[in-house]
Amino acid sequence: MRRNNIPPYARGGRPKKSKNKLDNPIIRLISAILVFSLGVALAGIMALKLYLMSLPPIKNLNSLKPNIVTTFCSSDGQVIKTFAAYTYSNVELKEVPEQLVKALIATEDKNFYHHQGYDLMGLARSMVANILAGRVVQGASTITQQLSRILFLSNEKTFTRKIKEIQVAAQIEKTISKDKILEMYLNNVYLGSGAYGVKGAAKIYFNKNLNQLTLSEMALIAGLPQAPSVYSPYNNLKLAEKRRNQVLLRMLKMRFIDKKTYEAAKKEPIKLSTMPMLYATNKAPYFCDYVMKELEKLGFTEDEIVNGGYKIVTTLDYKAQLKANEAIIKNLNAWGMKSDKNQAAIFSFSPIDGRILVYAGGKDYTKSQYDRVLQSQRPSGSAFKPIIYTAAIEKGYSPNDMIEDMPVKIGNWTPRNYGNKYRGKIPLYTALMISSNVCAARLMDEIGVRPVIQLDRVMGITTPIPYDYTIALGSHSVKLYEMTRAFGVFANGGYKVEPYAIERVESSRGTILFEAKKARTSKVLNINTAATMTAIMKTVITSGTGRAANIGKPAAGKTGTTDDSKDAYFIGFTPDVVTGVWVGNDDNSKMGGITGGTIPALIWKDVMVVATEPYGNADFEYPEVVLNPFKASQVSVISQEDAFKEKDEDEEADEENAAEGNMAPIPDPATIKPDSIKPSDLMPQTAPIKKKETQTPMAEVQLERVEAPKVNFAPIPVTTAPTGQ
Repeated sequence: MRRNNIPPYARGGRPKKSKNKLDNPIIRLISAILVFSLGVALAGIMALKLYLMSLPPIKNLNSLKPNIVTTFCSSDGQVIKTFAAYTYSNVELKEVPEQLVKALIATEDKNFYHHQGYDLMGLARSMVANILAGRVVQGASTITQQLSRILFLSNEKTFTRKIKEIQVAAQIEKTISKDKILEMYLNNVYLGSGAYGVKGAAKIYFNKNLNQLTLSEMALIAGLPQAPSVYSPYNNLKLAEKRRNQVLLRMLKMRFIDKKTYEAAKKEPIKLSTMPMLYATNKAPYFCDYVMKELEKLGFTEDEIVNGGYKIVTTLDYKAQLKANEAIIKNLNAWGMKSDKNQAAIFSFSPIDGRILVYAGGKDYTKSQYDRVLQSQRPSGSAFKPIIYTAAIEKGYSPNDMIEDMPVKIGNWTPRNYGNKYRGKIPLYTALMISSNVCAARLMDEIGVRPVIQLDRVMGITTPIPYDYTIALGSHSVKLYEMTRAFGVFANGGYKVEPYAIERVESSRGTILFEAKKARTSKVLNINTAATMTAIMKTVITSGTGRAANIGKPAAGKTGTTDDSKDAYFIGFTPDVVTGVWVGNDDNSKMGGITGGTIPALIWKDVMVVATEPYGNADFEYPEVVLNPFKASQVSVISQEDAFKEKDEDEEADEENAAEGNMAPIPDPATIKPDSIKPSDLMPQTAPIKKKETQTPMAEVQLERVEAPKVNFAPIPVTTAPTGQ
């Protein structure tokens, strides 16, 4: 055998490796699979492309509007809340700033004007990235695909939905122009914090119209579609700023802006709307909760309300509600009450027909949904005194009758005036004007507890009331809603009206499903009593403890402050609007020097200036009530331990007290003007007290206890009575 025919391995050598790697069977198999897969993928892409090209246009796309949802509207048609997923606000493309359009294109779809509604290569890249990550990490949706999802599909991240998205996008591109697609996208894209469309985003984030936005603000909006809640500046300002700068960089790379413009926009600070996010997305969240309860009472289920496509027309005064939201934050902050526990609530309605005009159950719904208008029960303090005086007027007392404003003991109870200041004999109307505690207690002692409780009930107070003399100073708990409703009796000629929030409910086709009937009213007081009490409470605002609430038109009201300033109220009214304001801490802690004549009166004024604007300066159409001119020239500062000692009450003793500097005049109503009031005037001026006595709870006093119909008179122990104002 020839040597050349002997295989190398037979000669003891090793076979040579093939220089061609494809000779390896494993590699050949892998290569074959890849080639086959690529071929199938290309064939699939071609088939998909041919299929998409064959799809018909979408009929009536130009007239398409978003999904039907239920909306709550104010009385003047402003949308205050929407349910489900849509708020539609149309704007034409020519109205959108060019830089905003470019910012969105640079961020969301740089090839928008060059593709047919979809980017298959981009889809392939995203699929590979998702497979490698084991989850959906890339979407690769064009603007047209996003629009198709917004208008027709869900937001689920599945392969099936992605195919449908591409299919609809192709149909959209066949139906309308690129500019029209962009316009619809700009109107419908969700941009976080309740903003649908760029017009809504400009309002919610910056309280501006589109043509007022800066480049920096446009870039912030353009960066939101990818992850609206993540990049919302209300949720994370730093992340929103970072995302904005990414958008600006993309605009620079695409030569939409130059380097100088880029640097300037990147350095611009983000200045958001001063109103919290919740008031942009739901302008009256506590009120809307109240409306939901009313709808459920009318027989609508929650599912029907949310998904029924109804239009709920409410009674809300949109402008006054916005002012209320602002007034709470502004005034609390101005007085250093910036903690979450520092709260305020406002309730306002028409005493004539019962329409609820303003409803704010707290200062920040996102942090606390607790409704302090209807759910909270807090002592009313001196805001309850008008009920005492009303009972007295009903029994025949005159506002000009004289009453002793000096220390008094009722059983073991010794109420004291604010700052231990006493004025001697003064008219009843002056006693209420200056919020004298001892006068209210004396009056209660004379007319009795029973008539006050009975009157309290018929005026609409339903919370438990103890048969206890200390209720003269508002020691029992009430609801702001009910106290404000009760004050409406004074404004409406003695008639109590039941507040309501819903004017009508319309179906998606405009059919009226419910329409409010005339409000329920009931006669509670004689018109002369209502007129007398209104005349007295006018002096509270013009000359008394509520001067900070003066709105420059006929109005009446009463301040209220509980012991240690734990609760402060101002409840007042004009002939057309009644508004109650409460301020306090959720943990029932002290507020320092806050009284009803400070923050509550200031909030009340801010709200009422707007709420009463449609009614001009109308005065009450009541019988004339004459309040005899009276000037108390002196105020005595007396300690409790000296209060009941033998006193010389002749003029010589008065002159001695005056000479010692213990006297000060009551403000003359004629000399007081609203504009002359300084912030320092609203702070309580306390006088030195020689000794503070521990007061005996009225629960220890032996009194006959009776029950009015449908009332639980279980006594509530009271250790300290409110101190007035």
